[in-house]
Amino acid sequence: MTGGGSSSPRLLVPVGRAVGIKLFSDGVMVVGFSQIPAAGGQAVPAKTCGLREGDVITHINASEVDTIEEVQAELAKVGGEEMSIRALREGKPLQVTAQAVKCSTDGSYKLGAWLRDSMAGIGTVTYYDPATGEFGALGHGINDVDTALLMPLETGGILSATVTDVKKGQRGEPGELHGDFDLSADIGSLWANTPHGVYGSLFQKDLVRMDPLEVATMDQVETGEALIYSNIAGEEVRSYTVEITKLHPDASDGRDLTVKVTDPALLKVTGGIVQGMSGSPIVQNGRLVGAVTHVLVGDPTQGYGILAENMLKTAESCQKGQNNGNSQIVSND
Repeated sequence: MTGGGSSSPRLLVPVGRAVGIKLFSDGVMVVGFSQIPAAGGQAVPAKTCGLREGDVITHINASEVDTIEEVQAELAKVGGEEMSIRALREGKPLQVTAQAVKCSTDGSYKLGAWLRDSMAGIGTVTYYDPATGEFGALGHGINDVDTALLMPLETGGILSATVTDVKKGQRGEPGELHGDFDLSADIGSLWANTPHGVYGSLFQKDLVRMDPLEVATMDQVETGEALIYSNIAGEEVRSYTVEITKLHPDASDGRDLTVKVTDPALLKVTGGIVQGMSGSPIVQNGRLVGAVTHVLVGDPTQGYGILAENMLKTAESCQKGQNNGNSQIVSND
């Protein structure tokens, strides 16, 4: 079980390594609609039946669907007959009746919905818990790129990554890390994608290079100098100076503090905080404070961070049954 509860301080290992992250959704998300050319004219059955962008289709008739291929197979089986579609909308179940149309272009039956069922990208592991073998990463959720909604997680994993280059951030245009992934084997599994980070179990301990640190509570964090640990080249994790400029004790969105990059070496390479650095652990006074989560688009030298204690609380609640997830392979069906 991850989380607090004991009187002794929690000890976690800061990681700071960039990894490949892949997620497969629990259901298939509707991310858009398109008109299907049919014998009776243009049609969009998915929209006509009442589905909306962001809905997650979980069943067609009695069959569970988690992939685009499974949706396509069910549509081919049902043909032009009416079907029952079960879905989730903002976590609540709904059921609609739809009728696919035969596309005059390729002869297949389609709903006219753009669907997404998986996602892959790069992010940073924040901590490893030596007591449980679990890890936390990113400090924020992985959202669908079209709907900006968090998708429920079916399965997922992390892969070893090597950072190959950096697109430097500038005002109005966030930068990003680019990397190569080792696709031969997962080094960890994911069991939760939440607004406060992604969580899983680590199979290989090669990422774990530092000593455990005590987790800071909000009242132990102060404005002033701190360090972040990031992997912006190859597989090397280095520490860089930042300043915690503001604390947000009443934040509920994971933006618990504001940080400003002050390290000349990091500013020279990245311009500040870039995409892919999310999850970089923040350390102050020998304690693990939390993780970098967001960059300010108007000023890439600044961004937000989440407290490690809040990441732990989220992980604990997920272990009690609140699992969520995300996606990136697109199809028009």
